[in-house]
Amino acid sequence: MKFFMNTIPQNVFEFLTELKKNNHRDWMDANRKTYQDNEKVLKSFYASIVERLNEKDEIEKTKVFRINRDIRFSKDKTPYNVHRSVSFSRAGAHRRGGYYLRLEPGNSLVAGGFFSPEAADLLRLRKEFEMDDQEIREILESPDFKKAFNGFNTEYQVKTAPKGFSKDHPAIDLIKNKSFFVQHSFTDKEVFASDFLDKVISHFELLRPFFDYMSDVLTTDLNGVSLIE
Repeated sequence: MKFFMNTIPQNVFEFLTELKKNNHRDWMDANRKTYQDNEKVLKSFYASIVERLNEKDEIEKTKVFRINRDIRFSKDKTPYNVHRSVSFSRAGAHRRGGYYLRLEPGNSLVAGGFFSPEAADLLRLRKEFEMDDQEIREILESPDFKKAFNGFNTEYQVKTAPKGFSKDHPAIDLIKNKSFFVQHSFTDKEVFASDFLDKVISHFELLRPFFDYMSDVLTTDLNGVSLIE
């Protein structure tokens, strides 16, 4: 039987705060029991998210990101991440998009969408926006969605226009993106509140029209013919 947790205890952040000050293996080894206890609590919270998401969606996989950093090619050699992150993948080829939660003192957020899609999917989306950007703009500009997310994260864009696209196209602001995801930040006070799970779920549910639209685009060609056998 799974154990479900609906809140995040403050000691989870207390541990991460201390880890940021003592980001080395000796400290982690001395505090590993606390880390392991926190992970059990967090996995229970993640299970609660999956249970709630499955009421209106279908989650195929939960990926808990490792606390150990890959430092092979990084100038920053600190061995541990100072946040805990998890993603939830939707089931089936016809369900595209993924949900993401990051828990970090002073930098917690939920996000969702399509981060660095493969080349074929990226081109398909750009071609769709080149042909017709009305539906995606209606989603992005809907009052609840805009209040929660305020448009795509534009950190990942080409400078002018991708090859084969005009820099003067009316939808170039969309076409320039290399990723198509949105995010919403939470304060620490919000994270520790009794309704945090509800807030996470409500923000994830706001993503569904966006996911449905993008799934439809990515599973059809430009003529609207299904690519799923």
